[in-house]
Amino acid sequence: MRARSIRTTGAVAATAALAVAASACSSPDDGKGSDGAKDSAIVGIAYEPETLSPLLGYGKDGNSKIFDGLLTHDAGMKLRPALAAKLPKVSDDGKTYTYELRKGVKFSDGKPFSAKDVVFTYETILDKKTNNASKTELDALKSVEAKGDDGVVFHLKYPYAPFAERTVLPIAPEHIAGKQDVNKGDFSTEPVGTGPYELVKWSRGEKIVFKANPGYWGGAPKIKNFTMAIIKDDDARATRLRTGDLDGAVLPPNLAKTFESDGAKKTYAAKTFDYRVVTLPTGNKVAGDTAVRRALDVGVDRKAMVDSILEGAGKEAYGPVPTDSPWFTKGTERKFDAAKAKKILDDAGWKPGKGGIREKDGVQASFPLWYLTGDKLRQDHALAYASDAKKLGIKVEVQSGTWEVIEPRMAKDAVLAGGGSPADPDFDQYTLLKSSLAGDGFNNMAHYDNAKVDQALEDARESGDRAERGAAYDTVQRELVKNPGYTFLTHIDHLYVVNKSFGDLSTQVEPHDHGLASGPWWNVEDWQPKK
Repeated sequence: MRARSIRTTGAVAATAALAVAASACSSPDDGKGSDGAKDSAIVGIAYEPETLSPLLGYGKDGNSKIFDGLLTHDAGMKLRPALAAKLPKVSDDGKTYTYELRKGVKFSDGKPFSAKDVVFTYETILDKKTNNASKTELDALKSVEAKGDDGVVFHLKYPYAPFAERTVLPIAPEHIAGKQDVNKGDFSTEPVGTGPYELVKWSRGEKIVFKANPGYWGGAPKIKNFTMAIIKDDDARATRLRTGDLDGAVLPPNLAKTFESDGAKKTYAAKTFDYRVVTLPTGNKVAGDTAVRRALDVGVDRKAMVDSILEGAGKEAYGPVPTDSPWFTKGTERKFDAAKAKKILDDAGWKPGKGGIREKDGVQASFPLWYLTGDKLRQDHALAYASDAKKLGIKVEVQSGTWEVIEPRMAKDAVLAGGGSPADPDFDQYTLLKSSLAGDGFNNMAHYDNAKVDQALEDARESGDRAERGAAYDTVQRELVKNPGYTFLTHIDHLYVVNKSFGDLSTQVEPHDHGLASGPWWNVEDWQPKK
């Protein structure tokens, strides 16, 4: 779970979301959508980024639209060249990656792209002064050097197997970003990149408006104007799509289902690594108790959540790794067993007390559970979790709030969170579980502390051998059965409803973050204008 992946920026109430949705889709100079120009598109997304600077984390997993990385992913999530002319040459010891750069590429301001921009980007991210919460993802990087204008060599501390996946990270222009304060400069809201689109306007909480980059090295996109309307409330987003203000939107299963009879629209389901999880903070006397954690782990009905909340668009989650992934450890599935859960609590001394709520040493088995206001999927998961917990004698008090309200409470209160990355197990397990990252922003929200897990995470990160890495992640998953600092609930398929007029679109296997860089518009630069 990377630093900002288990949540997104603050939410607003439904009434406010309706208001901003209307404004996001009405301005005539912002890229006409459903009822406007045929070469324009407006899509509704749930969240917005905190910054548009890759130096601070924007677009680090690809599909940033404004920027390109050295590599990118195709529809099947295979790496292919972008700013690099070809895939990297890797040394026999796995510690040196050499990239040949694509010639003739320019930033959207007309200035040439070169190796110095690559070196600048990576060195700036790793600089201790840079407020990039994801810099631990580049822990393996020892140094990066330019070889003329068209070559870059990365030197690693250890043979970090998925390093090439890290080079989808967008490249920033040194001639602009290098002249500003990396943390406070205008580049974070007025970015310039080599990507297929240029930023026209970012109205926080409302919309992000792009226009096609006519000088894009991959060819100018045929969709000339592209707007992402930021509509945090699920119902509001569905309403705007239904009334024709949007060409597409990301929707929860129950709302996507309402468009099944709409012959002008098509629903796309993207398989994901995205999970919903309850954090059980070590600092809470109840949620941090191993017996309570184990009881909740077997006493919640995951299948019922998949069937009723997701309407089948997903699967049960027993950890960050989906059960159909080759990295999943068979045998770590937890069968729903309320009787077993109650016995675990009984044996640990948690006895039924007043109102059926268990008690131990004068402490009542009760703790708060927060979810993001306006997020119906999180709300439904939280309520189902609390209902199952109540049957075990555990009182879970469900509350909603913005991230500004929730974040200060995370060390003591449980949170209905999300995460997941398909590229490599290290990408989210390290920041999710590493004890040294507890309390570091949104890393390790549960303050999970397990020495065996810490060692396994390091072993997996520093080994270039697939079998050794697999064994290490097996250890992690088995330890989560013994002491689950999180209750993993479901892996969610992402659903998108889009006007059929854009033709047959595709999706990728997606991470937790969705809608902004994922969905059928992951390759909007390749879309054909409306018929």
